[in-house]
Amino acid sequence: MHLLPTYDDVVAAAQRLQGQAHRTPVLSSSTADAQLGAQLFFKCENFQRMGAFKFRGGFNALAQFTPEQKKHGALAFSSGNHAQAIALAARILGMPATILMPQDAPAAKLAATRGYGAEVITFDRFRDDREALARRLSQERGMTLIPPFDHAHVIAGQGTAAKELFEEVPDLTHLFVCVGGGGLISGCALAAKALAPDCKVYGVEPLAGNDGQQSLQRGERVRIEMPETIADGAQTQQLGVITFEVIRRDVEAIFTVPDSQLASEMRFYAERMKMVVEPTGCLSLAGARHSGLDLKGARIGILVSGGNVDMSRFSDLIAG
Repeated sequence: MHLLPTYDDVVAAAQRLQGQAHRTPVLSSSTADAQLGAQLFFKCENFQRMGAFKFRGGFNALAQFTPEQKKHGALAFSSGNHAQAIALAARILGMPATILMPQDAPAAKLAATRGYGAEVITFDRFRDDREALARRLSQERGMTLIPPFDHAHVIAGQGTAAKELFEEVPDLTHLFVCVGGGGLISGCALAAKALAPDCKVYGVEPLAGNDGQQSLQRGERVRIEMPETIADGAQTQQLGVITFEVIRRDVEAIFTVPDSQLASEMRFYAERMKMVVEPTGCLSLAGARHSGLDLKGARIGILVSGGNVDMSRFSDLIAG
């Protein structure tokens, strides 16, 4: 049995992150409010350092390294946001970082990760087992492996996003959060249960990658084929061991939305709120719109997870 993180861990993470992570803005849109007949509050993690919520969990994990761990540094595997989060956190904390990234990862993400000072080692995502590679490398180099979501310190760090949202808007009735491996929604659920126990927390996945929805329905972790979706941040095959336990206990339901809906939310954010939001970051709003729940008069938190998207891809997707 893994020791599950608690809200106290989220509070401790918030203290470590003070002066390091941005306290991102909470924005509103009268257009979105009118469309849903509700009040929406957008927690904009697309304005976080390195462009996504992942910085919170990455920094919180690395900030707890012992002097010995710090000397050898951090190792991570990721195709994007977690890679950049670990690279930036390691640079701030003055330790080495090595990141395993797929060779076909977006050039901008590879460049950003290297730009933060990390060593990048590429692998073939279709032929190589990244977790086995990472374990071998961490043993060879004595580095500490920080997984992208299934880690108590990472989860607690991500939960600080919802903690800030509830401090600013205490009486939310619903909170919608994207789901990949479940790190963000687990942390957010811990904050919700402590700060707004009546607020219902919902996850949203891409239609092609509904492993979380299946897992919740079956009461056990379900593993799926690598999903084909534009929401690359949610291209996961299975929830984590720890994240599934928190989700099963604290999350109301998980909804799915098609890629076409994500593209139309990207357009909405760009036209109406003047924001660049990556496809994964659009899951929460798309989920609120298409959940089938009666949200009339509700006060809804929308966790906008990130804004890291290649500009030419962005323009292709919003051109539709």
